[in-house]
Amino acid sequence: MKFTLIAGPCVIESAEHCHFLADSIRGLVGDFIFKASFDKANRSSIHSYRGPGIKEGLEILASIRATGIPVLTDIHEPSQADLAAASVDILQIPAFLCRQTDLLLAAGRTGKIVNVKKGQFVAPSDMGNVVDKIRSTGNNNIILTERGSSFGYNNLVVDMRGLKIMRDLGVPVIFDATHSVQTPGAQGTTSGGNPEFIPTLARAATAAGIDGVFIETHENPAKALSDGANALPLDQLAPLWHQLEKIRAALND
Repeated sequence: MKFTLIAGPCVIESAEHCHFLADSIRGLVGDFIFKASFDKANRSSIHSYRGPGIKEGLEILASIRATGIPVLTDIHEPSQADLAAASVDILQIPAFLCRQTDLLLAAGRTGKIVNVKKGQFVAPSDMGNVVDKIRSTGNNNIILTERGSSFGYNNLVVDMRGLKIMRDLGVPVIFDATHSVQTPGAQGTTSGGNPEFIPTLARAATAAGIDGVFIETHENPAKALSDGANALPLDQLAPLWHQLEKIRAALND
C-alpha cells in the first residue's frame, strides 16, 4: 500500500464546506482520501451536532467522489453498509463498534475496502479476530487504524508496539494522529484534546513503518461542529504531511 493520507472534517457540516476542504487539501498535498461522517452516532451529549444524516450525507460524499477524490465514511449499523458502499470507496467501522460482528460482516460483504478503528479497549493482537470476521465474507480489503488506548479517565495513550503487532496480521495499518490526542469526554458534554502533540505522534508512528496517516482537519477548529478540540488546523496540514512523506521514504533508503 502506498503511503496514504486520509483527511477531512470530523462530520459533514455542509456540501459547500466539504467541497472547500476537499479542494483545499488536494491543492495542498495532492492525492489523498477524503474523510467525513454523515452521522456521528456516538457524540457525548444529546445536544451535540451529529451531521446531516445518511441520505443527504451520502449525496454530498458522492459529489466529492465525482471530482476524482476517493472517499471514506463511517457506518454504524449493518443496514447502512450497502447504502454507503454505493457512494464511497472505503467503509469505516468506528472504534466503539469494532467488535460488532453483524456490522463487520455487512461491511465485508459489500466488497469495499473496510477500515476498522481499533477500539480504545482492545489489545492490538485481538484485532486478529476482527480481521478474521471480515475475511470470512471473502473480502480481504482490510485496513486497521490505531487511535489510542484508554489510559485512566479522559486520556488516551499510544503504544507504538501495537502498530507492528497489527501489521503482522497481514493488513495495512493507519495511524489516527488526531483522535489519538483526544481527551474523551473531558469537557463534560464534549471531548477535549491536545492537538499540539499531533506532529510528535504522527512522526513517531510514521517512523515505526505504518502505511498511512488519518488526520481530521479544519480551517477553523474552534468553530468545527465536532471534534474541533483535537483537529489539526488546515494551514498546518501540508508541512506536516510533507515531513511524514520524507520520514516514510527514509525507511526505504
